[in-house]
Amino acid sequence: MWYVMQVRAGTEEKICAECAAGIPDSVLEQCFIPYRKEQRKLHGEWSIKKQVLFPGYVFVVTEDLIELFDSLKKINGLTKLLKTGDEFVPLKEEEKEFILQFGGEDHVVEISKGILEGSSVKVISGPLVGKEGLIKKINYHKRKAYLELEMFRQRQVIEVGLEVLMEKH
Repeated sequence: MWYVMQVRAGTEEKICAECAAGIPDSVLEQCFIPYRKEQRKLHGEWSIKKQVLFPGYVFVVTEDLIELFDSLKKINGLTKLLKTGDEFVPLKEEEKEFILQFGGEDHVVEISKGILEGSSVKVISGPLVGKEGLIKKINYHKRKAYLELEMFRQRQVIEVGLEVLMEKH
């Protein structure tokens, strides 16, 4: 089962590395951080950077939740498995599928490309193809799309890379 662990934003990689090193594979099948690629302009040049998709969250895969919970007590830093009431809640199947479909096996969301058709954007390549309905806002200058979706039983706004090309005549 996939679970989500809340950590202090900025410590995701450190916590994930500590979990991978300190928790046996028999308990922790996988620990990962979904990333997104984005374009940044620095000194007039565009470059691609990798950023955490859900700041403050690390994903863990386990079939032994109790042992994982006990093992997390030995990890330095804030680690809190998300729960509803007193019950730890795994990711819903559709949330898991979204993350796998959106970021692939390496959990990195690539930059999408779209074209402007009148006043709307049609995505022509990348993970946003067919998901235009999730886009709540586009920052054309920064080449970013802001998506609003239901994740971890709450509304999340996430940023992903989107380069919009002008429509061809």
